[in-house]
Amino acid sequence: MRELNKGWPKLDEATHLGKRTPRIDAADKVTGRAKYTQDVNLDSMLHAKFTLCPHGRARVQSVDASAAQALDGVVLARAIVGEGEELEHAGREVAVVAAESEEIAREAAQLVRVEYEVLEHNVADASPDLAGEWAREQRGRDQGDVDAGFAAADVVVEGRYGAPIVTHCCLEPHGSVVEFVDEEHVNTWVSTQRISSQDEDLAGELGIQPENVRAVCQHMGGGFGSKFQFDVWDRECARIAEETGRPVKAMLDRDHELMVAGSRPSAYADVRVGVKKDGTITAWESRSWGSGGAGGGSSPRLPYVFDKVPQRRTHVSIRTNTGASRPWRAPMSPQSCLITMAALDDAAAALDLDPLDFFLKNLPFTERPEVYEEELLIAARLMDWRGRFIPRAAQQGAVRRGLGLSLHTWGGYGHDSNCSTTIRGDGAVTVSCGTQDLGTGSHTVLAVVTAETLGLPVAAIDVRIGDSLLPPSGGSGGSTTVGGISSAARDAALDALRQLLARAAPELNAAPEECRAQGGRVFVAAAPERSLGWTEACGLIGPEALSGSGRTDPELMADGVGGAQMAEVEVDVETGVVAMKKLVAVQDCGTVVDLTTAESQVYGACIMGISSALFEERVMDPTTGACLNPNMAFYRLAGIGDVGEIVVHLMQTEAHHARGVIGIGEPPVISPIAAISNAVANAAGVRVPYAPFTPRAVLTALGKGRGR
Repeated sequence: MRELNKGWPKLDEATHLGKRTPRIDAADKVTGRAKYTQDVNLDSMLHAKFTLCPHGRARVQSVDASAAQALDGVVLARAIVGEGEELEHAGREVAVVAAESEEIAREAAQLVRVEYEVLEHNVADASPDLAGEWAREQRGRDQGDVDAGFAAADVVVEGRYGAPIVTHCCLEPHGSVVEFVDEEHVNTWVSTQRISSQDEDLAGELGIQPENVRAVCQHMGGGFGSKFQFDVWDRECARIAEETGRPVKAMLDRDHELMVAGSRPSAYADVRVGVKKDGTITAWESRSWGSGGAGGGSSPRLPYVFDKVPQRRTHVSIRTNTGASRPWRAPMSPQSCLITMAALDDAAAALDLDPLDFFLKNLPFTERPEVYEEELLIAARLMDWRGRFIPRAAQQGAVRRGLGLSLHTWGGYGHDSNCSTTIRGDGAVTVSCGTQDLGTGSHTVLAVVTAETLGLPVAAIDVRIGDSLLPPSGGSGGSTTVGGISSAARDAALDALRQLLARAAPELNAAPEECRAQGGRVFVAAAPERSLGWTEACGLIGPEALSGSGRTDPELMADGVGGAQMAEVEVDVETGVVAMKKLVAVQDCGTVVDLTTAESQVYGACIMGISSALFEERVMDPTTGACLNPNMAFYRLAGIGDVGEIVVHLMQTEAHHARGVIGIGEPPVISPIAAISNAVANAAGVRVPYAPFTPRAVLTALGKGRGR
């Protein structure tokens, strides 16, 4: 019988941990009972919409909201920027309108008259030759003797690779609802990735105490890193609610969302790789550039994963007049991975080596070679790589199939979190945590951990999250949520269980430390026949419920995961169309709390990566600085028919399990673009240098399209 301790039970001893548990919020979501911020509609509620700047860069000369104010149903219309203020990109909010309906507010926002002084702008980010105010060079630090490395190389391979800016494109747009209960107390419903700090942000804006603000986010439709900030729309929603004394809702329209609510920076690079004939990498040199909007862009991590090779790097940060970037699921990693893995794949092709052999040979240049070797071999088996790989030069026919691979890494250490577990006299159990569920399964994770600890069915656990009144938890970013909340939930449930065992032990003629809870019963470990049913044991609690508290426990979690992915594509070299056939994702993630939600994280990440690889790109008009595709018609996402077969394999051995919980929300999204790029190159026989790999991009690379 396992002892009552804070460590995770072993895999073969666990009842729920690492097993498949259906999402406990699934029925609410498919039936519509789950309520999102968009679904919050209060009596006498006003709707807010914004007048947006249409220019890439402009100075506001005047704002006239009188026509909007005169429209029937408009309660308030005003400027939110001052005269003379410079706006650095199209889509910036200039004025706000609050009206009795969303339709009236949208119409009124168009009636606001704004005079601009149009200024010079730049929306180009794909050239390393921009100069002056638009570019800032950041020299990287050399590692090792790069010149000697190139001198020792038998072959030097050069290439240019990159990925454009893409938006977060959350299916639930950004927004919030704010209601004043009285002059000093406020409720807000907000689509956020950090519910536990929204009260402080809003309180600071309104000049009231944080404890007087209640923030709620029971469900959200995606964030991907873009929903951490207290934004303009949140601020104006609160100000209007305070001014009018009425609830106010501000949800972004899709064009507004795609222009300003977050994007992933672009990254491009010219790369030189030195290699020996046997495939050993001798040196890396890269000059990268890219943009994250008005603030410039972060430098990609080059070379990615294979970061122990002799290397020389420089980076140019380009400032563009576009909406600023925000953290996007594994920030800068998909771009870094694409550039690195494409360059190394081209080096393997130049030597006429199988990429699998090339990558295996160079694993000593990585931090965790033994993990990557195991994952690559598993992926190769699931893809049947050895039996189906055909070198680039051997591909024939109009429709060709190709294979490509990639490696990735991530941290995933849990954040600080608090949790409480309540056991009542009737046996009911509630676990409470001020975390949020981005759609990845926080509800289920908390239920599984609590049920495992108390020896109950998962269905017996009532989970409460998404409310700032609950024990505070960290924001959901960096794949930190599952580690933080699972260890805190384990701690809280053990605290409550120890209190229950102290009540039950006298009835069992035993000491509390001799008792256990499992299978819906409380019993003496050395004599299981001396037992009480769960409800019977809880009846000893009395009228006051037991409450256990817990905090994140570093001993229950870890960081550092690796992953390998392989892609199979079909390329029509006459039309340029790329079709996904199969994507294999092998992922290490330490202790798996719930296999269903863990695999779901990987499936979702793979779909997102496929979408970026084949379709997504924010397109800007160089003349006006406006976004040309701020809608779901022309900013295309992958559909169910675009993703092909996805095979997920989680490393779930006792050795991996013993490491502790590690988040995997981000790592599986890193490799798909790179693996698909390499598969396209394998099939087409040429490198398509930039994502997305659209028909036009493929035909251009083949010399059959414009730009030949």
